[in-house]
Amino acid sequence: MHNIITESEERMKKTIASLKEGFGSLRTGRASASLFDKIKVDCYGDKSPLNQIANITIPEARLIVIQPWDKGLIGEIEKAIRSSDLSLNPSNDGKVIRIAVPPLTEDRRKELVKTAKNQAEQTRVAIRNIRRDGNDELKKLLKEGEITEDEESKVSGELQKLTDASITKVNHVLEEKDKEIMEV
Repeated sequence: MHNIITESEERMKKTIASLKEGFGSLRTGRASASLFDKIKVDCYGDKSPLNQIANITIPEARLIVIQPWDKGLIGEIEKAIRSSDLSLNPSNDGKVIRIAVPPLTEDRRKELVKTAKNQAEQTRVAIRNIRRDGNDELKKLLKEGEITEDEESKVSGELQKLTDASITKVNHVLEEKDKEIMEV
């Protein structure tokens, strides 16, 4: 019975972690290495994550410097960044790639906030689905006579508290991301 709570809690934590990861790749007005987490570069006939073939540094708030470990990949890295949906304009000097992160327009900020809210809502739905799965499991145990109605009611209440806490966390993560996006 307690494994229903433990399992649900783990799944909810993973769902929130996934949301945070998704928010990391949403471009805000400031430079962040996590923008490049989803970028894959053609490297020796294979697609490799950018952060595994180059060093990504943020020397100042609106500047990103990418230094490939193999200088021969600089063109491929630049091509991968240009073809991504980040709308960034990289320039290279043969040794490193520099990217000036332009401030976001008001329309783009609103669009990003809308995207963030959609992702957060999908996460809330996923959390409520996890609660439903837990409650379904409880009903099955009750039907099979493995637990009493009191036990089912108690664990269902714990599951609801867990769900409420998780949704509060999602709202907090969204609020932080909204602030970051709207920051000028």
